[in-house]
Amino acid sequence: MDTALNTLDWSLIQSFLAVAQAGTLSTGAHKLGMSQPTLGRHIRALEAQLGAELFLRHARGFELSPQGKELLPHAQAMAQAMQALAITAAGAQTRLQGDVRIATSVFMAHHAMPGIIAQMRAAEPDIQIDLIPSDASENLLFREADIAVRMYRPTQLDMITKHLGDIRLGMFATREYLSRRGKPATAEELRHHDIIGYDANDDIIREMRGMGIPASRDWFAVRCDNQSAYWELVRAGCGLGFCQAEIARATPGIEEVALDFPLPVLPVWLTAHETLRHTPRISRIWSLLETGLRAFVS
Repeated sequence: MDTALNTLDWSLIQSFLAVAQAGTLSTGAHKLGMSQPTLGRHIRALEAQLGAELFLRHARGFELSPQGKELLPHAQAMAQAMQALAITAAGAQTRLQGDVRIATSVFMAHHAMPGIIAQMRAAEPDIQIDLIPSDASENLLFREADIAVRMYRPTQLDMITKHLGDIRLGMFATREYLSRRGKPATAEELRHHDIIGYDANDDIIREMRGMGIPASRDWFAVRCDNQSAYWELVRAGCGLGFCQAEIARATPGIEEVALDFPLPVLPVWLTAHETLRHTPRISRIWSLLETGLRAFVS
């Protein structure tokens, strides 16, 4: 099987990996940006060339056969080699033009990045920006992003990171809510208010308990894990909520609530693959990101 791999079309290996990971043709085809029939033809062509059945077909999808499981580590090694080749080639580019992919949280993508990207476009019109709003960790090793803006220190190997500072958090509500319900000043008074919390994410509960506040899920009248939707709930008057202080203070109709306990801060880290960090266009966008993000950190 290893000898046969030397003559294989790389696109067939990509298709094999996509189906092995997704478990269905439809999901694999969506990931690769191709049609489901085309992906199915790729799998059949690969099986014919290797003379082996790589998948067991079930009503619920595709499962690797014993032969497919044997092939998988070889295919993954090929994918890693192709990604390393692409990263090295991208690192050799010298012109201030091309694409730069920036990954950051959904909230930062909505509320901080648009103004920063507008400044980038004015300064470097030949560099195109792909903004990736995601609260999941993008894998910079595999070019899902060139630069990541994260509220934690990334731990991937072969990365260059820089701590830009910390974002202060505060508790906020609409003036209408506060005039109707009053302003809480202590942790005990919070229990008599509508607080917006997270759903599956337990960060707020853990932080409050860490400060000695016996918070539980039923403390929260409304719950949402999407940060931008969360902030819209605050803006609509659904209750008290936590937000990045600089962004919240600039929001009309919103007031900050002074509390008798400190809130945690969000560290801001810039991260890029070490091979790409000093590519001119990546380096330039990194620098512009530093400048733009300074307005949000202390």
